[in-house]
Amino acid sequence: MAFRDTLNKNFNNHSETRDKHSDPALQTHYFKTTKDKAFEKLEPLFRNMKECQIVGVSKDHGEISFNYKAGRKVFVIMTIIMVKPYRTAIDISATTESAIPFDFGYSHKLIPKLYGMIKKELDFVGIKE
Repeated sequence: MAFRDTLNKNFNNHSETRDKHSDPALQTHYFKTTKDKAFEKLEPLFRNMKECQIVGVSKDHGEISFNYKAGRKVFVIMTIIMVKPYRTAIDISATTESAIPFDFGYSHKLIPKLYGMIKKELDFVGIKE
């Protein structure tokens, strides 16, 4: 990871995943499921967690948004997109709410933790399509 990426990771309050991210932990994760089955598994998972408070669910747009409150308050948007039959991409965007404009990498560290929870529920295929 370049110096600029390290600086951006620690002195920013927002992190998100994408297909071609410089950090492998923040690359889009693909799962062997359909969009509807992913919603059936993930919505109850985050709804029943004491750290999470669901803000909104839109199956039409493929999004689950929630506040994650474990230490710091983080607003998370999880986007679920079926790219092929039984191949679903899940992207995560996390923004830490704080008085200062950076979170010392908290949002960056939260995304792999959320992916770990998702991997317990869905069959992980990989990070490359």
